[in-house]
Amino acid sequence: MRTVFLVTRHADVAGLGPVLERAGFSAPVMAPDRLANDEVNPNADVVILDLRDIPPAAFTILSGTYAEHGVVLLVVVAEGQLERVAADLAVDDFLSLPVNAPELLKRIERALWRRHGVDSENFVHCGALTLDLSNYRVTVGGEPLVMTFKEYELLRFLAMNAGRVFTREQLLNRVWGYDYFGGARTVDVHIRRIRSKIEIHGHSFIETVRNVGYRLVAEARKDDVEA
Repeated sequence: MRTVFLVTRHADVAGLGPVLERAGFSAPVMAPDRLANDEVNPNADVVILDLRDIPPAAFTILSGTYAEHGVVLLVVVAEGQLERVAADLAVDDFLSLPVNAPELLKRIERALWRRHGVDSENFVHCGALTLDLSNYRVTVGGEPLVMTFKEYELLRFLAMNAGRVFTREQLLNRVWGYDYFGGARTVDVHIRRIRSKIEIHGHSFIETVRNVGYRLVAEARKDDVEA
């Protein structure tokens, strides 16, 4: 289940939570004062930010941070705030108040597709690799695989940010959480297990970028992948 954070103090935006939950999302409401400028909740897939509660300087920092971490960012703007959504700002989409619920769902769907390749049926496709986000299933060339929850979560994060390189520390923070104190070797072990399951029938998906970390591509060349 994907998570949509509603960052607001206002009932008209917080009230969108049940609509999102009926559409299959987890939709917690977060007070803006709990939102640090330099942090992203490791469970966030989408953030809906109410601009009535966010100062301009903090908004600029937050939008850049979300983009860097592959989080879809939608902003809700009140009358007179449209000028804050500049053309070069790292925002996936925006909605004007009052928010139309079907329009919100459609904008989330389109933003997830543009950023992560998540289709309307809630599947992520990376070449022969497919993740069914609704049912926590993984297939390669149509063949179903058995994965632990953490293996699935790590693969899901990499697949939804395909092509981007992440350090082991970033993966620990985004998949295990900021309060996890395990070492970087935890990531290496899980990557090795994931590779043993998904890289079958000649397929290879996860590249090791030497001295940096890992990335997932639709189909990596065998020569680029470390054992």
